[in-house]
Amino acid sequence: MARPYSVDLRERVVSAVLAGETCRVVAARFGVAVSSVVKWTQRYRRTGSVAPDKMGGRRRRVLEPHRDLVIELIERTPHLTVRGLRDILQDRGISVSRHAVWQFLRREGLSFKKNPVRS
Repeated sequence: MARPYSVDLRERVVSAVLAGETCRVVAARFGVAVSSVVKWTQRYRRTGSVAPDKMGGRRRRVLEPHRDLVIELIERTPHLTVRGLRDILQDRGISVSRHAVWQFLRREGLSFKKNPVRS
């Protein structure tokens, strides 16, 4: 992922726009995209700052607050598929993708292998 432009550059760009120059002229002069000039100016007018937002970070795990419910559903219905589990969760108002369900089950060490010996 690329690093954001420096705050110094952003401030010079925004001050040039506020001084009356057009976004296209400022973008050409500083060697940045016109869309960047527009967004930085909008951010300055909205917040008073041109500093970039935080980049990256961890995504929250959607099913973590519902861990007990998911485990209960699996214990109650061991032949449940990932798709079926997702459908049950959506019926209860928990919007989640199949991939999120699968990753949750993998992290918890739960398996959906249909092996008659394990039953």
